[in-house]
Amino acid sequence: MRTYIYVDGFNLYYGALRKTPHRWLNLDVLFQLLLPKNNILEIKYFTALVSARPNDPSQPQRQQLYLRALATLPKVSVHLGHFLSTKSLCLWFALPASHNNT
Repeated sequence: MRTYIYVDGFNLYYGALRKTPHRWLNLDVLFQLLLPKNNILEIKYFTALVSARPNDPSQPQRQQLYLRALATLPKVSVHLGHFLSTKSLCLWFALPASHNNT
């Protein structure tokens, strides 16, 4: 089966890799192992550039190094977007006891 793969880089890193010793993930090998019967035509990796933080000033350099490594894989293309940080307001309220669904 012809397959195109779309990867959200932030979710991949923060959801699966961040607190592990595994940082250099070869996406081509990963998806070949996960989908051995598929003909993987392209892997599109979407991310945004990170900023240096006081507790981790070298984070941007490590990300750039990884993105350059990904760019050497023939099936992988890197797509840069923008990371937006916004605060949301979530209102909480309690239903009256008469609305209990039990």
